[in-house]
Amino acid sequence: MTAQAGLRYVYAVCRPFEAALQARLTGVAGAPPGLLRHRGLVAAVSTVPESDFAEEPLRSHLEDLDWLAVTARAHQGVIDALTTVTTPLPLRLATVFRDDDRVRVMMEAREADFLHTLDRLEGRVEWGVKLYADPPQPERASAPEGRPVSGRDYLRRRQAHTREHEEKWQAAEEFARALHERLSRRADDVRLHPPQNSTLSGDPGKNLLNAAYLVRRTDSEEFVALVDRTKDETTGMRVELTGPWAAYSFTEPLAPARQGESP
Repeated sequence: MTAQAGLRYVYAVCRPFEAALQARLTGVAGAPPGLLRHRGLVAAVSTVPESDFAEEPLRSHLEDLDWLAVTARAHQGVIDALTTVTTPLPLRLATVFRDDDRVRVMMEAREADFLHTLDRLEGRVEWGVKLYADPPQPERASAPEGRPVSGRDYLRRRQAHTREHEEKWQAAEEFARALHERLSRRADDVRLHPPQNSTLSGDPGKNLLNAAYLVRRTDSEEFVALVDRTKDETTGMRVELTGPWAAYSFTEPLAPARQGESP
C-alpha cells in the first residue's frame, strides 16, 4: 500500500492470501481497505483523517455512542470480509498508527506472537452460544374459582411456588452445564463470558450460558446442527447462536499494547 495523507487504521493481521476482497468494500471513515505486506504477514489497513483519529479527537469520539456504532459497523464489515477469504487476527477498534512504517514496526515487533496465534487459529472460526431461561410466571394469589384464598392456603401455595421456582432454575443450570460440555467437545477452544444482564441487554430471561467456541470450518456445519437440535430439546429456555466470526474471543492478548497510537 502506498503512503497517503492521514493516519493508518489497522483492522487485522493475517498471512498472505490470494483471494480478492469484496468489490466496493468500504471501511472506517468510508475509505476502502488495502493490504500492507511485511515479511510473512499482511495487515488490513485504510487511511483515516487525523481530524477524527488523532489522540485528542479520538478520545472525544470514543465517548460518542453514535460515532462508535458507525465506526464499529465499518470495522466489523472489513473483518467479516477478511473472514470469508482467510483467517484474520482482529485488532481492537480504533487501532491507528502515524504511517505505514509504524505499522510495519508493530508487525515486526509482534511477528512471533502473531504467527503463533495465526497457526492456532488457521482454518477456525468463532461461534457464540447463549442460553436464556424464561422468567418465572407470577404467583396467583386467588383460588381457581376467583374466591379469596385463606392465609394458610396462600402460604402453602407460596412455598410450593418457591420450590417449583428453585427446581426450575436448578434444572436449567444443569442443562446449561450439559450443553456447554457437549459443545466444548466439538470445539478446539472455549471462552466463557460473564452472563449478560437482562436489564442492560434488553434480552428477556436469565442468561445461563454466554460462551464462545473456536471451531474448525470443516466442523462448523456439524456444530450448528448440534445447536439446532438443542433448540428442540429446550422447554422454557431459548438458545441463540451467532457466527461464524473471526476469533475475537481468542486473540485479545495479542492486540497491540498502545491502542489508538498516532505519534
